[in-house]
Amino acid sequence: MKLLEGIRVLDMTNVLSGPFATLHLALMGADVIKIENPDGGDLARKLGNVPKYNQQLLGTSFLAQNANKKSLTLNLKADEGKEIFVKLAKTADILVENFRPGVMARLGFSYDELCKINPGIIYCAISGFGQTGPDAFKPAYDQIIQGLSGVMAVNGDETLNPLRSGFPVCDTVGGMNAAFAIMAALYYREHTGQGQFIDIALLDSIMPLMGWVAANLLIGGQPPVLLGNDNFTAAPSGMFKTKDGYINIAANQQQQWEDLADELGLPELKTDPRFQERDTRKSNRSLLTPLLEEKLAGDITAHWVETLNARGIPSGDVVSLEAALTCGQAEHRQVIAEVEQPGIGKIKIFNMTAKFSKTPAQIEMPPPRLSENTGSILEELGYSTEEIRVLKEKAVI
Repeated sequence: MKLLEGIRVLDMTNVLSGPFATLHLALMGADVIKIENPDGGDLARKLGNVPKYNQQLLGTSFLAQNANKKSLTLNLKADEGKEIFVKLAKTADILVENFRPGVMARLGFSYDELCKINPGIIYCAISGFGQTGPDAFKPAYDQIIQGLSGVMAVNGDETLNPLRSGFPVCDTVGGMNAAFAIMAALYYREHTGQGQFIDIALLDSIMPLMGWVAANLLIGGQPPVLLGNDNFTAAPSGMFKTKDGYINIAANQQQQWEDLADELGLPELKTDPRFQERDTRKSNRSLLTPLLEEKLAGDITAHWVETLNARGIPSGDVVSLEAALTCGQAEHRQVIAEVEQPGIGKIKIFNMTAKFSKTPAQIEMPPPRLSENTGSILEELGYSTEEIRVLKEKAVI
């Protein structure tokens, strides 16, 4: 049995936050029907660095987030489209959308209206700022939220700040928050039989991820300090230069610091008043780092990683994205799956990263072509071949 076997999801989302949420439901075995505009579908189908894939409406951005899903095209502004949607909604357990607040209501499909035809439905709305509040109707993309949430303000150092994250972290975290909330709502419905409305905001979702930094301000009254690649909780903890590159060292405990000093041939630093205690080391990290890097420059990163880890001092190389995705540990954990994408060939996309002992979750179908499953879904709803042909002629599907 799959974890979400028998659960149907109507996925009305686009681009990243919503598709990332429904991807996890799909990987766990839910029947995810991606409802797309007949005119081009999800915008992500045209986004990516391979033009010929974009022209096929299979952009790399779309391929990354839509495995195990079905694609149904539907014009929700047409009466026939609305009729089909109502029939689908009656069969659904979950609906996920990431339109601006009010869009679904204008189409006649607010949560209150859907409840009338399916009281048990779980309706999750993802937006930049949530469904209520002074900013609710403002447009929002990941970088906008990064700037408004404080994320860009805490990144970088004195020479480069504000600084955005190198990937759309707010969209991604918003999608993960939505998936978590949907699973909780399913648990509640299992016990009560009642569905509910879930309001997910990207702005809300990202802020708790800065918990320790925010706590220093909210509780300790200390604004964030721009430390670049250094860790604000301890020193020496951060990235350091070696003979051939960089190494991350996290000597967060006193014993780890003392062992590091010994390993680098700097035992005198253990009793140096500038570095002896944790808080004074943090205050004097600018003086400490050059002393450590002078010793680290004597050998390559691989040597130091092996040597320091063997002594119980947490350390690691700083590698490229390609090296990270192809490393032995990622391969062992099956982080990346290879699937056959019709019209393209074999592609590599992320697998389910939670490992379930009894209900394994994995990629079983490649991302769908636009409208790939429209016919079969409509047949399931009782539409004949002739009726489907007419709907296509009228651009309803």
